[in-house]
Formats: sequence, C-alpha cells, structure tokens
Amino acid sequence: MNESLTSTAEAINKLIQEFSKLPGIGPKSAQRLTYHLLRAPEEQTRLLAEAILSVKQKTRLCSVCFNVTESDPCPICRSEQRDRNKICIVEQPQDILALEHTRIYDGLYHVLHGAISPTEGVEADDIRIKELLNRLQGSSVNEVILATNPNLEGEQTAMYLHRLISPLGIRVTRLARGLPFGTELEYADDVTLTQAIEGRQEF
Repeated sequence: MNESLTSTAEAINKLIQEFSKLPGIGPKSAQRLTYHLLRAPEEQTRLLAEAILSVKQKTRLCSVCFNVTESDPCPICRSEQRDRNKICIVEQPQDILALEHTRIYDGLYHVLHGAISPTEGVEADDIRIKELLNRLQGSSVNEVILATNPNLEGEQTAMYLHRLISPLGIRVTRLARGLPFGTELEYADDVTLTQAIEGRQEF
C-alpha cells in the first residue's frame, strides 16, 4: 500500500483507492474528493451514494439503439418527432449527449459500445455491429452517419462499417473534418459538432 495512506483510517484509504480507479482521477484528485465528502453534510454523501446505486439498478440498454435508458425502448427511439430515415452511429452513450446538446440532429442513433482496436483485442464481434446490420435490414433508413471518434480506432471502425453498409444501398456519410484528429466526440464544443453534422460528407 502507498506509504502516505498507511497512517490514514482504513475507510478513507478504501474510498481513495476506489476513486483512483475512475477515469481521469489521479491519486491527488481521489484524496481531494474523499476529504471533501468527509467534510460534507451526511445528507449530501447519502444522496451521492443513492444516486450511484440508482444508476446501476435502474438503467439498462435500449433494445433498439443500445443507448443507456431507464425505459425500453429509450425516449429517442420512441419519439415520433425523430427522423427515422437517418441513423447516427456513435461509439459510446455519452457521444449522444454531446450531439443532442447541439440541437441540430433530429434522427435516430446506434451505440456501438466501443471501436475496433486489434491492439486492445477489440474485434468487430465485440461491439454492436451485428445488431446494427439487423436493424438496417428492411428498414426505411436511407442515410447512416458515421460519428465514430476521429482517431485511429474510430477511423478503422468507420471504414469497416462503410464496407458493410454500402452494399445495402444506404447512403453513408461521415462527420466533417472540423473535428481535430485524435479528439473524442464527447469533448468537442457545440459549434464544432454543429459544423461537423451540417457539413457531413459522403464516405
């Protein structure tokens, strides 16, 4: 165990270690979060704990698009206001939040839950590609927008999907290059994302 933690209460050590497992949280940030909660009112920490448990207990994946939802199908898939002729393919559920925030896209989504990455051992069968193809068969979809991240894994995934979808006679487009290579969709600003959607190009 880290020597700096040996003189600290076991409960505090445990929480610091658990926070450290979260993405983007280093040891110092984990300590700050832990001691913040230690000083916070008990009601605040109880509400946080309940919210974390609620996320695990009440959410599921939409059986249509595989977005995270509390109801199945999800509100986007159920909505009669959405354009059912377009499906935007994203890697993760949080990418939908980023795109929805722009208020420019009015179609449906499909969440892959990852990207093809042979170096990480992630193959096409490990993400929701088969479900996408099943969804497209016999549907009214006439455009698929590839909104995978503009990095090596995202590009590999987009190329693979393009080869599979093009023979179905469906138009395949890609977000415009306003997105810098190597960034992730969820961190792009609204203006950049809006330009990327509006300026999407044939793949």
